[in-house]
Amino acid sequence: MRRPVMLMAAFLLVVALGGVASAADTLEAVKKKGVLVAGVKDSTPGFGFVDEKTREIVGYDVDFVKAVARKLGVRLELKPVTSASRIPELIEGNIDIIAATMTRTPERAKQVDFSDTYFFTGQKFLAKKGSVRSLADLDGKRIGTAKGSTSEQNARKALPRAAILSFDDYSQALLALRQGKVFAVTTDESILASLLGKAPNRDGYEIPDIQISDEPYGLGMRKGDRNFVAFVNRTLVEMEKNGEAKKIFDKWFGPGSTTPLKRNFTITADR
Repeated sequence: MRRPVMLMAAFLLVVALGGVASAADTLEAVKKKGVLVAGVKDSTPGFGFVDEKTREIVGYDVDFVKAVARKLGVRLELKPVTSASRIPELIEGNIDIIAATMTRTPERAKQVDFSDTYFFTGQKFLAKKGSVRSLADLDGKRIGTAKGSTSEQNARKALPRAAILSFDDYSQALLALRQGKVFAVTTDESILASLLGKAPNRDGYEIPDIQISDEPYGLGMRKGDRNFVAFVNRTLVEMEKNGEAKKIFDKWFGPGSTTPLKRNFTITADR
């Protein structure tokens, strides 16, 4: 009876290895099926949100994966994800790439591979005007953020006595702020600026100049997916060189946008 058991174990090992190999060759798989499935947010103004007129998901992240799909010569399919669901969705094979305001961190790099940085920002706070002058004003308070985000982790470290309340997305956190359920909302400045730009009574709120972290965003791909990562990085560098990256930034965060920000980085091969 031992021989059949050993043969079955060997067969299962081959199947498992075959699955890993196919998962790590997304570039060819996407070309073959003719569709790139991208996980994007659908309620984060500026990066991924539903346009009120077209009812389609639009934003900075969306425009970047559109460029990747165009370079591949395939159709783009967008799948909404949250901060908490984006990595599981990728690992389970439900999406091919993450374009969802995801900060590159050593911890996440153990689970996924990242592209070069395509957006750089820093974590700050959104609060009622005049209520926050220093980090000490926030400690011991109720602070809202998004579940599964680096913002959640950074806030707990920077404000050990604060009550960090995690919501499914930042729009819910903003609503809690307006309702007085939290004292402030914390996440990346670019997201806060976009939320503030679309918020009712925005004149009553501000983003104090208090930063607790740097947040470099990367496009996420499955671990070991070297060919796809290399292709995406080449596309990003090409977009920087031909001006497309700056054009996308100016569209969503430039002087003519509702949330003007300073573009203080350049896409380079930083891996």
